[in-house]
Amino acid sequence: MSLDTILAEINLSLNTTPSFNDARCLRALIALIRPQRPDDVQRATDNLRALCYVLQRHSAWRRSLRQYLVQVITTRKLVHLLTDTGITLNNGFWGAGAQRLFAKLLPPLVNDDYVRDIFGQIFDHPKDYVWVNAVTDEVWHDVIRSVGFRTQRARRTHATLANEVLNAIQVLSYRITNIGLEAELVRNYPEIEKFESPFLRQNDGINEYIVRYREWIMDHHIERYDAKHIEVLLEQCEEIASRIRRTAAIAGVSVSLTRLLLRLDQSIARLHTLLQLLDSRQVQSSISVVIRLLKELVTADNRRHSLRELMKTNTELLSLQVTERAGKSGEHYVTNTRTEWFEMLYSALGAGFIVGFMAMIKILFGTLALAPFGFAVLYSANYSFGFMLVHVLHFTIATKQPAMTAALIAKALDESKQKLDELVELIVRVFRSQFIAIIGNIGLAMPTAFAIAWAWYGIVGEHLVSPEKAQHLLHELDPFGSLALPHAAIAGVCLFLSGLISGYYDNKASYSNIPARLRQLKWLRNVLGEHRLFQITEYIGNNLGALAGNFFFGIMLGSIGQFGKFFGLPIDIRHITFSSANFAFALAGMNNHMSWQLAAYTLFGIMLIGMVNLTVSFSLAMLVALRSRRVSFGNGGNLIRLLMKRFVSGTRDFFLPAKEVVGTAESESSQSNGHK
Repeated sequence: MSLDTILAEINLSLNTTPSFNDARCLRALIALIRPQRPDDVQRATDNLRALCYVLQRHSAWRRSLRQYLVQVITTRKLVHLLTDTGITLNNGFWGAGAQRLFAKLLPPLVNDDYVRDIFGQIFDHPKDYVWVNAVTDEVWHDVIRSVGFRTQRARRTHATLANEVLNAIQVLSYRITNIGLEAELVRNYPEIEKFESPFLRQNDGINEYIVRYREWIMDHHIERYDAKHIEVLLEQCEEIASRIRRTAAIAGVSVSLTRLLLRLDQSIARLHTLLQLLDSRQVQSSISVVIRLLKELVTADNRRHSLRELMKTNTELLSLQVTERAGKSGEHYVTNTRTEWFEMLYSALGAGFIVGFMAMIKILFGTLALAPFGFAVLYSANYSFGFMLVHVLHFTIATKQPAMTAALIAKALDESKQKLDELVELIVRVFRSQFIAIIGNIGLAMPTAFAIAWAWYGIVGEHLVSPEKAQHLLHELDPFGSLALPHAAIAGVCLFLSGLISGYYDNKASYSNIPARLRQLKWLRNVLGEHRLFQITEYIGNNLGALAGNFFFGIMLGSIGQFGKFFGLPIDIRHITFSSANFAFALAGMNNHMSWQLAAYTLFGIMLIGMVNLTVSFSLAMLVALRSRRVSFGNGGNLIRLLMKRFVSGTRDFFLPAKEVVGTAESESSQSNGHK
């Protein structure tokens, strides 16, 4: 089918039936303009220019297309397209997700009486927004001018369209007022109740504007009012939304608050657009607004059933808050001085000592005759409470660092994108801290496990790990002869998820005022006493995220392997610290009879497991942190070159901090002051 065929069919249909408004022809026209590849902008542009050329050559087809488009729009309800498409519905996050998922399985019914429904039928390709947005505004200007503006009963057409736009403006205004009265917003910005709210005043202004505009439509001799005073009120609403976001950066945020702010932003933006359209006094500016609105509507309609888009838009503020909390936690994992570096080493050694006992307990649990669920419960309890004990004692698990430090680096990228030298120094400190934490974990996990194994042998009279079990443990650490590295990647994903969980619960503790609410429990106050209750609740408020992250991380590590056995899937986890402890148990179980080649190969496998653990968790955490901040770092090549240059010039700094000279400098300063 060609342009000539479609335009001739529209012309013939109108001559036969003057009220012809079937959207089928418009859908065929868009299908003809649509390029085969959505990103083929040149083809889309050529097709649109071909349409302009044909319309300029055939005035009858031009008049018919113009009349046809007017009838397609004016004989249907336009208001829902303007108020619903591209604006989040008020049905909750999970309700919206279920609705979109169900729509993929069973598409909603198309109502031909609504422009919104046929709009989705016209731009029915899920990637139409790509070429529609890529085509320049100048080309769309040419298309609209080629169709023309002079229609039959022009004043009646203008009045019909203007009334639909006014109805949409009124609906959006009421929605903005309703959002401004939501308890969630009032809770985060109590001043809304103390002063005259712009959310209410804008609705009064909108209602007056609509009355005046409709009077002007009926009689053009009446003075036409503009919407400048309404724009000022809407800007005040936007300012309140910005203040609420700033408050949320300190007090925490929820999915419902994120959704309300998103809905508010979308409604205000759409209201701005429609007011600009009605207030426009020149044809060119009106066309520009229409083109911008068309691109926005096509994009929103194409993505209306996208679960990914729902996750992206509705959790953006929450993900930013979660990664922000993780970034603040990441500051504790970065050492700056040699004193802090040694403190990190001691902290990691303490964690390695505890992990040695955790590995022993897991081996003992493995000797029981249980179903996979029983093993999952016991393994999860061992991991969870062990990791929580590590945190309570202020020790450090090295593999927990990347999920936190990635958010810290993303924050540095966001706040100072051009200061690459400072970013290089931050990465050097992060690498140095990560290195010593790993050394500390392994450095005591292996000797502890080895000592436990021989102590067990001395007490019980037999090895904790049989030779067969020892061979099995060594096989699990084989980087190329087993699935050790894929399993290490799964552990990296778990580490990343535990970082998100920590950030989420830190945010939850702050937003929900959990410490203060716990202090209100009379029975708890009677049991603990006022002073002890305050200490415990304060600790919970500051550490709930870390405790929850460790708890769920332990559940993931303890249950994934059993989940794989239950379903017959080759999935499990490999963690560098536990792998090193298992190596020590295997060595003792073989009576220390192990060739140096096998020992070196197994240690090499442990090193690779650790690299995979850290790389996967760091990469995922960095990706989420950058996306939550809408940061796209384009200086990756320069950063890598600076890091290589820094490594060559100061390799030692990547592993060992410089000696502290602060005390020397102070003593020299005091001596000089004394001489004076």
